[in-house]
Amino acid sequence: MKGVLLVNLGSPESPTAKDVKPYLDEFLMDKYVIDVPYLLRALLVRGIILQTRPKKSAEAYSRIWTSEGSPLIVISKKMHQKVKQLVDIPVSLAMRYGTITIQKGLQELKDQGVTEVMLLPLYPQHAMASTTTIVVLAEELRQKYFPEMKFTNVPAFYNKPDYIQALSNSIKKHLEGFEYDHLLFSYHGIPKRHIRKTDVTNSHCKIDGSCCNTPSPAHEFCYRHQCYETTKQVVKLLGIPEGKYSQTFQSRLAGDKWLTPYTDVEINKMPEQGIKKLAVVTPAFVADCLETLEEIAMEANEQFLHHGGEEFMAVPCMNDEDEWCGVVANWINEFKKV
Repeated sequence: MKGVLLVNLGSPESPTAKDVKPYLDEFLMDKYVIDVPYLLRALLVRGIILQTRPKKSAEAYSRIWTSEGSPLIVISKKMHQKVKQLVDIPVSLAMRYGTITIQKGLQELKDQGVTEVMLLPLYPQHAMASTTTIVVLAEELRQKYFPEMKFTNVPAFYNKPDYIQALSNSIKKHLEGFEYDHLLFSYHGIPKRHIRKTDVTNSHCKIDGSCCNTPSPAHEFCYRHQCYETTKQVVKLLGIPEGKYSQTFQSRLAGDKWLTPYTDVEINKMPEQGIKKLAVVTPAFVADCLETLEEIAMEANEQFLHHGGEEFMAVPCMNDEDEWCGVVANWINEFKKV
């Protein structure tokens, strides 16, 4: 019997330092997130970051927390329920970090008689710190607890026409009536070394401006290429002219070389370049979360206005929109037929 496991990032249990600390520990101690040897990672995370970061992160989470709980969890659950109603095989929801674990999700499917699982990481673009860590952990759990199960891993869907169509329609709908000067595509940042580590050719990814536009097997796992390709296809579909849009990367950590240009730096420069009305989309996420709601809709908004901007719009993610849920349901129905 076939079934599906949808997997997103996860969230702390509450916006308090007490609950944020174990969540950050699990997240940052992941060898695919901070990819340095264990002892150095433990020293960095537990000896330095976790001494101050939980309080600061808890404050950020408290700014976006709702009466229902964590936006990411609430939205993911709503999307999950909608998708379930559109298909006739079991669908479970899990998070890579936190209490809604992948093991629980797989157990739910097993209890319903599922032996073949479609594993769908809810990330359009492939990255070590998102897709890879989900696939690796799921396989470890399968070998240990669910050896009778078979997995079909859904690859990055950044360029699937139905995804691009749903994303474009969503952006268009939210931008209706907002006469923007510029549309910024802001993607989550990752260290440049992650790009090189996922290069299956070991030579193609030079991050020099040309490699992402030169066909290569490396593109199957290249986050940077896939972000630019998503942007390219969306602007083509929406008919946005050259010069009226750009792409940046957000959420970097200090002390490392991350993908550039940086979202905050570019946004702060825009008002003096004549961009007074700015719209920002965040296509690395399918559900609104800390990075979209606090970092963009609040912080970036405040900074843009502070530097002379006049109007700012943070375009919501697709969340549980009917078209997006329908796209996922169609992928599930295709899997069921195979």
